[in-house]
Amino acid sequence: MVFLFRDKSIINIFFLIVLSVVIHAHLLALPPQVFIGENDGVISLLLRQYLLGQSSTVLVLIYQAIIVLQAIRLNMAMTDFRMFQSTNYTTAMTYVLLSGFITQWCGISAALISNSLVLWVFIKLSRLYNNPSPRTLLFNIGLLVALMSIAYHPTAILVLVVLFALAVVRPFHIAEWLVLLMGIIIPFYFLAAYLFLNGSLPNIITYLPILKWHLPLVQIDEWLLASFIYLFIALILGLFYWQKYNNRLVIQIRKNWSVMMVLLLILMPVPFIFFGAGVESAILSLIPLTAFITNAYGYPRRFFIPNLLFWLGVVLIVHNNWIFFKK
Repeated sequence: MVFLFRDKSIINIFFLIVLSVVIHAHLLALPPQVFIGENDGVISLLLRQYLLGQSSTVLVLIYQAIIVLQAIRLNMAMTDFRMFQSTNYTTAMTYVLLSGFITQWCGISAALISNSLVLWVFIKLSRLYNNPSPRTLLFNIGLLVALMSIAYHPTAILVLVVLFALAVVRPFHIAEWLVLLMGIIIPFYFLAAYLFLNGSLPNIITYLPILKWHLPLVQIDEWLLASFIYLFIALILGLFYWQKYNNRLVIQIRKNWSVMMVLLLILMPVPFIFFGAGVESAILSLIPLTAFITNAYGYPRRFFIPNLLFWLGVVLIVHNNWIFFKK
């Protein structure tokens, strides 16, 4: 099955849509749940206003469109920046496949929508190296991250990723750091000014992220544990092949991979450290997870390991779908 996506033919987009429909077959019986967070940003407010109460067909179409479009956009970004030695659709395939592992990832949430913005930030960071006008780009990056944190509070952690990327990708220039910090601060400055003029400045706390250590899951069943073990093993294999071929890449691409690694390490703890963040917020780490796991699907010359990973994943997802159908 993996060989179908190792080709760069446009027909793979059709295969990708079919794969997404199969992976999320449970949506035929139960429409995707709309997760509304508690004081976690503007996106949840929009979801409550416009998606709650929508028909099952509309919710299914919206969810499938988001997953497929994000998968294609991620695949295009990895291709444009030459993150892999060959051009194919294995990145998109991996993204769609991984989206079916966790039950909460099969619903429409602010975290799922924010994944498009996370990818946007990574694309902008990847353009920093040798950029002719880095200050404009840095200001836009800071502005984007600040607006993201207002839209969905857990994405505020991306400030750490942006600071690391600037330190690694660009030589140190104090003016560039000040421009980036200015871009991050300005949206909150205007927000505070607006609330002050309306006499509601104390309400600014509702627009800021709240850190609180907690466990997003009280109980883990054996199949959910199996899904986590699969993701861990697939990630280890992906890291193995990435390390094996990373030294062959030019320095700019290696820096992009460093940013992707930090993105993975920073986003993984999100469900544990932000107030109100549940398991659905872990989908924020799906983009860096996909990037590294794709190495295990795309690099091996023989298809044994990629096919084994694929069909083991399908078995776990089929079980999850069966649980949905039994409800």
